[in-house]
Amino acid sequence: MNEYNFNIEEIEGADTNTSNNVNNINPTPKKHTVLKIAASLMAMTLVSASSIGVYHNIVFANEKNVVTESAETAVKETVKAQNVSTFKIDSSEKGVLTTEEIVQKVMPSVVGIKSEFELDANEFEGSGGYGGFGGFRDFGDIFGFGDSYGSHIPQENPIGTGTGVVISEDGYVVTNAHVIYDSVNGYELASEISVLHGDDSYIAEVIGYDVDCDLAVLKIEADGLTAAELGNSDELNLGEDVTAIGNPLGLDLMNTVTKGIISGLNRNITINDKTMNLIQTDTAINSGNSGGPLINKYGQVIGINSSKMSSGGLGEASVEGICFAIPSNKVADVVEDFMNYGYVKGKPQLGITCRDVTADISQMYGMPIGVYVIEVSEGSAAETAGLKKGDIITAVDDTAITNSVELTAKKNLHTAGEEIRLTFMRNGEEMTITLTLDEQTERS
Repeated sequence: MNEYNFNIEEIEGADTNTSNNVNNINPTPKKHTVLKIAASLMAMTLVSASSIGVYHNIVFANEKNVVTESAETAVKETVKAQNVSTFKIDSSEKGVLTTEEIVQKVMPSVVGIKSEFELDANEFEGSGGYGGFGGFRDFGDIFGFGDSYGSHIPQENPIGTGTGVVISEDGYVVTNAHVIYDSVNGYELASEISVLHGDDSYIAEVIGYDVDCDLAVLKIEADGLTAAELGNSDELNLGEDVTAIGNPLGLDLMNTVTKGIISGLNRNITINDKTMNLIQTDTAINSGNSGGPLINKYGQVIGINSSKMSSGGLGEASVEGICFAIPSNKVADVVEDFMNYGYVKGKPQLGITCRDVTADISQMYGMPIGVYVIEVSEGSAAETAGLKKGDIITAVDDTAITNSVELTAKKNLHTAGEEIRLTFMRNGEEMTITLTLDEQTERS
């Protein structure tokens, strides 16, 4: 037993981090409350649409230390190495197209995606509504949606919708991970995923997905499709014209075209406590546009639309025209890894389960603020370096941290095989170790 003489695992309301990858997790991520929602000032919205209500895709920026999700990577039992030769960056000379020509070129590569998630009836027992929201109707009333987003107990499985881009003639499609995997409400991977292309509908196989990168690759049984051409996102300039094609607000408005400019580059944006380097655009992006293409003036996909900034509190000024896309160069790297390995190569892993020591817990129990290690995985980088249960991590690479979100962010500045320096308290004594990060190769 450590000197603090209590079991942090039993503290009511403490944030549980049960990931061997040290991403701040709550194993039952359905504990948001109406009070937390009403208090939020600004929200980053993942832009997929759901028939169960907009809360399916709302992230509250002031809840960074409350609930976050694990870094999930789906690994196929049999990985199929594929050569998606059409989905390569093209930096050759090219001609500028009109908007009409851009749409004609790219539209055949844009698809709709419908994801069906399974409900667990036990989640509703004694909760007053799903996920502790006090019922769908109560949540809807806060934002003025009324009963249009469902009753207290849904009678059908939730349906999410989004957009995708065809990346090979034989049916490979890229989209956002959050279109097919629900981290917010804990539905996890969709039980059935359909890809809609023209008048045809296909059941899709998941080749790989990663919620840290917010990217997924699907496969449908189809041939002779039009594959999108990928542009070089490193060549983008501020003010450059871009076009988006997608399915805002669901599949009734499929193939909606919007236009704007590049508003910012290399934006480090945190969504669901995961920081991504994104392209900013004022092109209209709404729920349902997730996974759709952001297109340059040459008709090349230079980004995958993923999120937007929106007002999150009552009475707050509205926010318009601040939208984000994953750069095509990042997309190309992730897709290649999915195709060849089934997971994203080089992702670092510590191998611990932990909880945050908040200011309140620190004051109550006389502990330093930081990350309390609940468990160290056998054979992990952490165990090899000597980290033990009960240690409280207070700094990474000589920079102080206060929670596992910050620990994860510091860890993710490295790749597997690199060294990381951890400072921690053990029985009142400050200690430091250097460990070599493992590679995350499977879903934890």
